[in-house]
Amino acid sequence: MTTRVPLLVSAFAVLMVAAVVFADSRDERSERPDQEGRIAGQYIVVLKDSVTDLDAVQTQLIAAGQGEALGSYRHALRGFAARFSDAEIEVIKNDPRVEFVSEDYSVSIMQSRDNAGALARPLARSSPFAVAAQTLPTGIDRINAEGKENTGAGVQVAVIDTGIDINHPDLKGNVLGGRNCTSWNASAYIDQNGHGTHVAGTIAALKNTQGVVGVAPSAKLWAIRVLDRYGNGSWSSVICGLDTVAANGPKNGGSITVANMSLGGAGSNDGNCGQTNKDALHQAVCRVRDAGVTLVVAAGNSGADTSKAVPAAYDDAVITVSALADSDGKGGALGKATSFGADDTFASFSNYGSAVDIGAPGVNINSTWLSKTYKTISGTSMASPHVAGAAALYIAKNPGASWTQVRDALIGAGEAIGAGHSDPSGKHPERVLRADTL
Repeated sequence: MTTRVPLLVSAFAVLMVAAVVFADSRDERSERPDQEGRIAGQYIVVLKDSVTDLDAVQTQLIAAGQGEALGSYRHALRGFAARFSDAEIEVIKNDPRVEFVSEDYSVSIMQSRDNAGALARPLARSSPFAVAAQTLPTGIDRINAEGKENTGAGVQVAVIDTGIDINHPDLKGNVLGGRNCTSWNASAYIDQNGHGTHVAGTIAALKNTQGVVGVAPSAKLWAIRVLDRYGNGSWSSVICGLDTVAANGPKNGGSITVANMSLGGAGSNDGNCGQTNKDALHQAVCRVRDAGVTLVVAAGNSGADTSKAVPAAYDDAVITVSALADSDGKGGALGKATSFGADDTFASFSNYGSAVDIGAPGVNINSTWLSKTYKTISGTSMASPHVAGAAALYIAKNPGASWTQVRDALIGAGEAIGAGHSDPSGKHPERVLRADTL
């Protein structure tokens, strides 16, 4: 995922072996969700822990159900994704080796907004412009992450998104590797949308003489591409990405300790890691948590309660982030009003609710974009990577910290209502991220 080829080729080669099934066999044109987000005929099969020969059982089940294999999971889940007819899936559900079967659902980027308030077009390119010197994004300024001695060195962050532009001068020095869990693109994890590149820049854009700087400019990035060039994907593609992250989590001998998911779809939290409501995505998220990875997710941009959006609702396994409107990079509500509310108030589009843990700047955020450019857009997608970067800062100083320790530390260091921001809506009691003590 970077032009530092000699070091990365070997790591990429290992990942490509695992990625072949998903990268080559998935057909994004077949993923047509219904009004509730279900993808007809597509399922995630979770096998019981007593199953030992996963490959053999998967082959047998697909043959018995006359299905079409999509890909295998061995770390975030013990199972596979496949296509079956309505009659065939009943055969699979009744097999004694199967724990449960989940219908596959659609997910997408948290529809980002541009700085005029309109939906940002996923394939739009910002116009290239010369950068005489590095500028400080308002979000980085607002959380006071600039100029810190702690820059996240030694921490690896997975960006589970649309990929990363590995040739961007503000990112290519920080990208370690990645995986493609979509069928589009002959390359492994190249971003053809821009969303993932924007998220990556907020987390770890280099501290250099150009462009922008991230929250943790010395942290290293993994580009886990689970969404296509239009910003769309499925539970099965996201679980593919989570499988890679779990495999490389510290409890499994790897080094990924933070992951960001600025994506979402319909769903709910059963409070039991998906075991009660047969939610394969929730189980996968919990397995990644148990692999020692701190997962940070966007709350969503519907101006609604997060209880009906996943992964934001999974409060037993993730840090969920709402979006603050900030126009001047400073607290105190002295800046101009934004398209989504007054300075230093929560953005009108931001989801809310008991699952939300912390707020962060998410309006008019300038970050890296495709073709070596930069773009200003808004959304909880832009707020979440501020927290992921801050998690990297905390872990750099507190190696081995659990996700709850990271969450509680960030909340504890956060800005309370009245100390620099307000909440006229009455829906956002959460603190706002601050990096001063990290």
